[in-house]
Amino acid sequence: MDYEAMAASLEASGEYRVLRKIRPRKEYSASDGSLLKRGLFIDVETTGLSFVDDEIIELAMVPFSYGNTGKIFEIFEPYQSFQEPCKAIPAEITEITGITQNMVSGYKLDRELIESYLTKADIIIAHNASFDRKFMEKIFSQACIKPWGCSATQINWKAEGFEGSRLGYLVASAGFFYDRHRALNDCYAAIELLARPLPKSKLFALGVLLENARRSSWRIWASHAPFELKDKLRRRGYRWASGENGGHRAWFIDVPSEGKELELKYLEGEIYGREPPIHMKRIDAYDRFSERAE
Repeated sequence: MDYEAMAASLEASGEYRVLRKIRPRKEYSASDGSLLKRGLFIDVETTGLSFVDDEIIELAMVPFSYGNTGKIFEIFEPYQSFQEPCKAIPAEITEITGITQNMVSGYKLDRELIESYLTKADIIIAHNASFDRKFMEKIFSQACIKPWGCSATQINWKAEGFEGSRLGYLVASAGFFYDRHRALNDCYAAIELLARPLPKSKLFALGVLLENARRSSWRIWASHAPFELKDKLRRRGYRWASGENGGHRAWFIDVPSEGKELELKYLEGEIYGREPPIHMKRIDAYDRFSERAE
């Protein structure tokens, strides 16, 4: 049966929307003679949310080549492995990921091979890089010195017509589906998104991500901000830093270099009523999303 013709017929009626299953590819575009670089999309599944106390139980990495515009060309041999943690996998993690203790029993990550994948990458990308990077940096030295990008936060999905930035939602909105919460599937799904032009700007999603990753920014912590103004800060885009592991315990925001002075004036006029007692740090792709940026 010609399923694609059937799907097209349903969509043409205006009464149906068809989701197509993502299939791993080896190639997106034939080489056009561009100078190519290598990206590495990674995804980790862990025993919990704390990179200090929890452990990686599954790691997947998919290398790919790309050009200056963000056009993706070729997909290379992926890596995927489980790792048996020191402590039992919590029941709630098994419920979310489908990974059981039996599935990881006896498995270990091949650290030498993983380091070689990381070494070859010009940029490492994850769909929540502030989560994945911290776990990777605990174990792998190359993860600490490579530039990172985030497909969740370094593309303005809302401006492109999407109502959220969760991977499953983005994929479904783009007309696809996949078997979720397995690391390798997540990598292929994210690469599928990055390889496509965005709905409004028509730019390659990866190209937008790379442009934002290249820019330096400033992290500003609004230290000792009045408690009664926390909702005002949140509405402006500030997030709360708990101060875990010696970091700043304060509301913070990341702004582009050209927006730093404007943000300081906002804090002075709208939050403190005086020169703000803030901390600032310039960050770039080499320390963004890492513990060092906190």
